[in-house]
Amino acid sequence: MDLTLALVIGTVAIALFFDYTNGFHDAANAIATSVSTRALTPRIALAMAAVLNFVGALLGVEVAKTIKDILTGFDTIDSANHALTIVASALVGAITWNLITWYFGIPSSSSHALIGGLIGAGLASGVAVDWDKVVEKVAIPMVVSPLLGFTGAFLVMTAIMWIFRRARPHTVNRGFRLSQTVSAAMLSLGHGLQDAQKTMGVILLALIAGGEHASNDDIPLWVIIAAATAISLGTFSGGMRIMRTMGRRIIALDPPRGFAAEVTASFVLYFMAIGQGAPVSTTHTMTSSVMGAGATKRFSAVRWGVARNIVTAWIITIPAAALVAALVYGIIHVLVPGN
Repeated sequence: MDLTLALVIGTVAIALFFDYTNGFHDAANAIATSVSTRALTPRIALAMAAVLNFVGALLGVEVAKTIKDILTGFDTIDSANHALTIVASALVGAITWNLITWYFGIPSSSSHALIGGLIGAGLASGVAVDWDKVVEKVAIPMVVSPLLGFTGAFLVMTAIMWIFRRARPHTVNRGFRLSQTVSAAMLSLGHGLQDAQKTMGVILLALIAGGEHASNDDIPLWVIIAAATAISLGTFSGGMRIMRTMGRRIIALDPPRGFAAEVTASFVLYFMAIGQGAPVSTTHTMTSSVMGAGATKRFSAVRWGVARNIVTAWIITIPAAALVAALVYGIIHVLVPGN
């Protein structure tokens, strides 16, 4: 086996490991509210999320194409080893940030960690970054999707409160606890639709960099299946640290508010993936939806100190992952021949 093929295989393996860490890092986003309201047990919730993550990953490829197009010029790089070094560095930067935030229980964005890794490796290596694509498909949706999540969940929960204003609270809670099975399933499907595609895009970059795939060809079926499987396995491994933050530390949700947050977040994810091809953050969208639903109780009920820490993590994720990726690129660039 020559070095280039070995690098292709290694980079694809790293991409799938990133997909796996994405699964256990972001599993809490889809199920934390359902578990915290006791609508589902953790084991059943994780199993359901894993299956629907797999199904969601099979429903589209527009987000994958956006990820692939963030870095341009791989077809013109003389050395395949050099191109693969860039992709691998981006992945290592993203994985490192994922593991740091998972360890500290911070619900940061795996999506933006990956995008930050790509930007950092691209800038360090001199490969062109498509800034128009970054602004249109990443930066603007990064701001818009949490706003949609907060506002949408606030309005949905306000409507629920008005519709059921004369109903007995116990009856309402019991009904929405059952309904959360559906809303959690919707969110898990949206998570697979969004996040598994991001790994597909990076694997495609690795194949293009190694000369194993033409940039204009369709995504191979094995790439889709592999990414879907990896994120599902990661999801089933769970993310209890982040689940505690999402489910209780931001606000103690009741079933109606959990339902409102999950339904809103899922529709935002569907719209951004299918309608815009934008790789938005499941974490950002769900967290902002939790805040929006919780704010209907009273604004002081939301633990804004925790929310502020989460927003800070959102802001620093892209530059932090970019910095790690740039450092990794500098190290690998020296150690790997053919650069």
